[in-house]
Amino acid sequence: MLAYVAAVAKNKVIGKDNRLPWYLPNDLQFFRRKTLSGSKTMIMGRRTFESLPKVLPGRKHIIITQNKDYHVNDENVQVVHTIDDLMPYVDTEEEYFVIGGAKIFKMLFPYTQRMYITEIHEDFVGDTVFPDYEQAEWKVTEKKEGIIDEKNIYKHTFLTLDRI
Repeated sequence: MLAYVAAVAKNKVIGKDNRLPWYLPNDLQFFRRKTLSGSKTMIMGRRTFESLPKVLPGRKHIIITQNKDYHVNDENVQVVHTIDDLMPYVDTEEEYFVIGGAKIFKMLFPYTQRMYITEIHEDFVGDTVFPDYEQAEWKVTEKKEGIIDEKNIYKHTFLTLDRI
């Protein structure tokens, strides 16, 4: 099963200059816990992969790119070139985590059954937005308010949405 993991601002911004436009440790911890569960496999576009500080420990990274010459020399990284290469991950009970970017989210929406969204209740300036989707096709199955403190200054909510 494909499951999205994304932090989304009120104005749908998810990135600026290939980085997160906010610092929210609660969300980073949530992302880590989530992607270290299930299959421990993250699916992402090339630019999202290149925005990571390194190959994240304990997880497999699947990068989808049209660049046939793109290679990463790491046993925890697999490069694929078509959406068909991802189909084995769609019809499974185990969760495979799609972490971005916007083009990958948009491309994989028809195949996705769950979304883990950190809603950040602020507008941010950015150049990448989470794609539109039919909210009527999704049901909130879990909702938890994030704790605001000196390190987590933005009001945020953790949502789990399942396709109806």
